[in-house]
Amino acid sequence: MHISSTALADTQCTIDSYEGDADDYSRIVDPFPAPGLEAALRQLAIAAGKGGRVLEIGSGPGWDADFLETQGVLVRRTDATRRFLELQAARGKQGDLLNVITDDLGGPYDAVIALCVLIHVPRGQTGQVLEKIAAALRPGGVFLVTMRDGDAETSGAYHMTYWRRDEFALRIKAAGLDLEWDSYRMSRNNEAWHTFYTRRPG
Repeated sequence: MHISSTALADTQCTIDSYEGDADDYSRIVDPFPAPGLEAALRQLAIAAGKGGRVLEIGSGPGWDADFLETQGVLVRRTDATRRFLELQAARGKQGDLLNVITDDLGGPYDAVIALCVLIHVPRGQTGQVLEKIAAALRPGGVFLVTMRDGDAETSGAYHMTYWRRDEFALRIKAAGLDLEWDSYRMSRNNEAWHTFYTRRPG
């Protein structure tokens, strides 16, 4: 998989920024999923099955993994930011250092989640990342992802890529995944988000 030097630099800048902000981020993020997201996580856990293996890309503080584990699945927590993993380890939760752009994802998994994280993947790498995720799923496995709505791509402390619903849906299809449903919501910060629930054909 070809990864441009610009994409690598932008990604590393984002990771470095999170290293410095992880403690504050962990304090301000709600430890309980919003109602719509909670329903999606419950659906994913049912699809994975009791004892199913779930890969979480970009675990951050680990709150979503905590919730999923109450639903009877096994979550592999991962993040590209060491500080997030240290914060989880301090409360007894083990995670692996993983960069979704550069690293092998392992698998096969019964489900993969990437919530509020693929927004940091440069547009030119997004298709390859989605293909990598699809390949890490077992046939019939599901993938839940949230993306910011918009057209822009901005660099800075945090690289941000925005996607319109239809354009991202096409990328999902091109990666070999079937889109089962999607939803649109406004966050408490008045940011527009898309949620996509997809499945690798069985």
